[in-house]
Amino acid sequence: MNTKMKELTRAEEQVMQELWKLEKAFVKELIEQMPEPKPAYNTVSTIVRILEEKSFVAHEAFGKSHRYYPTVNKEEYSRFTAGNLLGKYFDGSVKELLSFFVKDKQVDLKQLDQMLSQIKDENKKS
Repeated sequence: MNTKMKELTRAEEQVMQELWKLEKAFVKELIEQMPEPKPAYNTVSTIVRILEEKSFVAHEAFGKSHRYYPTVNKEEYSRFTAGNLLGKYFDGSVKELLSFFVKDKQVDLKQLDQMLSQIKDENKKS
């Protein structure tokens, strides 16, 4: 994992989600994919430049236009944010995380059993 990776703001994450889907895009194309109300062109353009400074995005120049593409894949960022979540709120314990979701009724015991079965199946394949 990239140890220099930084957490993204909500707006930066929204732009990255669209860029991961599109793989390559001009700012105008990113805006077209976003829900209403659409953000202003300058707002998205600024966010993309910040993402470039954070090394999440790079660009190809087409005259004065830039087509952007992710340099960090979604799985890598997901792993990073999941690790942060575990570390910040659950003392690095997956058990504490699952317990939280069960107590909060976001995961019931049947779902937990299904997850455990899937994990066992994955471990058998490895």
